[in-house]
Amino acid sequence: MTRLFVCAAQKDEVGRDVARALKIEVKKQGLKKLLLGGEKRKVRIQTCSCLDLCKQCKKGPGAALLIYPHGTAYGNVRPRDAAEIVHEHLGEGRVVERLRID
Repeated sequence: MTRLFVCAAQKDEVGRDVARALKIEVKKQGLKKLLLGGEKRKVRIQTCSCLDLCKQCKKGPGAALLIYPHGTAYGNVRPRDAAEIVHEHLGEGRVVERLRID
């Protein structure tokens, strides 16, 4: 299973908005189930209280996002970034470098 954890600890609720946008895009782009290495993997998006990436979500206008099991972390993610993350990362297997954090 591929899981996208979205920090929802911001005061302005942007994390919840990002999670909603990701869910819509996964469904819209037909990627609720991914074919990875010959096997189907379900995609799940969920909010969480903290990813310990506070610099990326409390000080900026976006949320922090962690994709597991890939281990890719994104910062300052906004709802408008959902389509690109779903298409590039989940669909094409490419990291969205402009949002990637270490």
